[in-house]
Amino acid sequence: MRFLSIVKASENQGPPPQPLLDAMAKLTEDSLRDGSLVQTGGLSASSTAARVRISGGKLMVTDGPFAEAKEVVGGYAVLEAKSRAEALEATRQFMQLHQQHWPGWEGECEIRELCFLAP
Repeated sequence: MRFLSIVKASENQGPPPQPLLDAMAKLTEDSLRDGSLVQTGGLSASSTAARVRISGGKLMVTDGPFAEAKEVVGGYAVLEAKSRAEALEATRQFMQLHQQHWPGWEGECEIRELCFLAP
């Protein structure tokens, strides 16, 4: 089973500390090697983003940053897991790295089972 883990946080928390980056690099390397991680990536600041929306039958494009957003998607991971519980445990490990190496950081990870993933 594949799951999408979406990381959301406020953009005004500053850059991640180097110990967190190092711990995440090790977790990523180990997880890619054992097959529990399919793909992962971080996203640039919302100031470089755009939203395309249909409302009232009209197509609208809005450039970032998005003032109404308290939290933005900052990254994602595609996980390979035998169960939801296993995917949840992998996500907890990822979040515990933040708790350990970036005290005061606040954010969340949402996990959802993928029902379709193009090759």
